[in-house]
Amino acid sequence: MSQGQHHPRLHFPLEPNPALARHAEERAQSVQNQIADRITAFAGSMWFVYIHIAWFACWIGFAVEDYPFGLLTMIVSLEAIFLSTFVMISQNRADAKRQVVADAQWQTVKEEDKQNEELLDLSRQILELTKAIHAITKPPPAAPN
Repeated sequence: MSQGQHHPRLHFPLEPNPALARHAEERAQSVQNQIADRITAFAGSMWFVYIHIAWFACWIGFAVEDYPFGLLTMIVSLEAIFLSTFVMISQNRADAKRQVVADAQWQTVKEEDKQNEELLDLSRQILELTKAIHAITKPPPAAPN
C-alpha cells in the first residue's frame, strides 16, 4: 500500500515503514535498479502474457518459419534466460527489503530493552524509597503494659 492509502478494515491511512521508504529512495537513485524494476514489473503483468500470446499466434499464423520453429525457440530461450535473471534480481530486492525491516525492528527491540532496563531501575529506586519512607514513618512498637 502506498502512502495515504487506506487499509480495508482500518479507518485511518497507513504510513509507509520509514526504513523501507529510505531503502526505496536509495534504490531509486540507481538507473540500473530503475530499469530492472520496470522490466520486472512489466514481465510480471498480464500485458506481458497478452503480448506473447499475440506474438506466438502471429509467428505461427503468418508462417514466419517452418515447424519446429528453431528461431522462435532460440528467441524464447534467450528471453527466458534474461527473465530468470530479472526474477533473481527481484528476489534479491525483496530479500534486501526484508533485511532493512529486520534491522529496523532489531534496533527498536534494543531501544525498548534499554528503556525497560531504565524503567526497572526506576521501579527499584521507587521501591527502596518507599521502604525507607515506611521505615521512617512507622510508629515505634507500643510498650507492653
